[in-house]
Amino acid sequence: MIQSMTGFGKHVVQLPSKKITIELKSLNSKSLDINARIPQSYREKELELRKMIADALIRGKVDFGLYVEITGEETTAEVNQGVVKKYMEQLGKIAKGDDIKLLELALRMPDTLKTDKDDINEAEYESIIKAMKEALSEIVNFRNEEGKVLEQDFVDRIATLNNLLEKVNAMDPERLGTVRERLERAVADLQIELDDNRFEQELIYYLEKYDITEEKVRLANHLNYFETTLKSNDSNGKKLGFIAQEMGREINTIGSKANYAPMQQLVVQMKDELEKIKEQMLNVL
Repeated sequence: MIQSMTGFGKHVVQLPSKKITIELKSLNSKSLDINARIPQSYREKELELRKMIADALIRGKVDFGLYVEITGEETTAEVNQGVVKKYMEQLGKIAKGDDIKLLELALRMPDTLKTDKDDINEAEYESIIKAMKEALSEIVNFRNEEGKVLEQDFVDRIATLNNLLEKVNAMDPERLGTVRERLERAVADLQIELDDNRFEQELIYYLEKYDITEEKVRLANHLNYFETTLKSNDSNGKKLGFIAQEMGREINTIGSKANYAPMQQLVVQMKDELEKIKEQMLNVL
């Protein structure tokens, strides 16, 4: 089952004095690229949180946000009382005034507030981990649903390619006959005498250069292999991409060897279907 790299997951945890929100967004990328927005107080846990994301999402451009909203009276900022009193004493010596005015002036001075870096509360961090797991579960489910849509699109387009290949197979004898007649007419127009046996040998050699049997067989195998890989338990986006490239090689070779307008029209249709597959392949994990 294939999985898309596009997804979204979000989970909110309400603690007694905080509301913590975990948000994950992902888009397609050749590798894993995590952009994290985390409050400074949680930075020490960033590597652990990144590893959880990497294990779950594997590949893609991921935006990870951990947002904290204080809903109670909790704060890490405190008034540095000793510094404020010292400022007030010095200001009182310079100019007379009541304590309120001196306090207002003192609080504008440097270092009057201090922020203590508290250790992360273990119970709080457990809540963050649970929220992360829930958000990851949501984004994985989102990716799976997107993957089902992509898979059905691939199945339909592979079926179209198989139908076009069948038409190529049915048309091939007519194509070779037309190419042979064209060559015979060209030689006849030259109005020169040729040894029949030698001419037949040269004709066979020339027709072998336009033989597409090998390309048709390989293309059929690639189409079958693509379908088999789609049904595997893992999402093999890179592998499917390689198979699509090989399909393109065979289709291009058939087109270059065709030398027959009706078959080349079929080849154009095959290329169009394959390009649509390749475009969608960019989103597959």
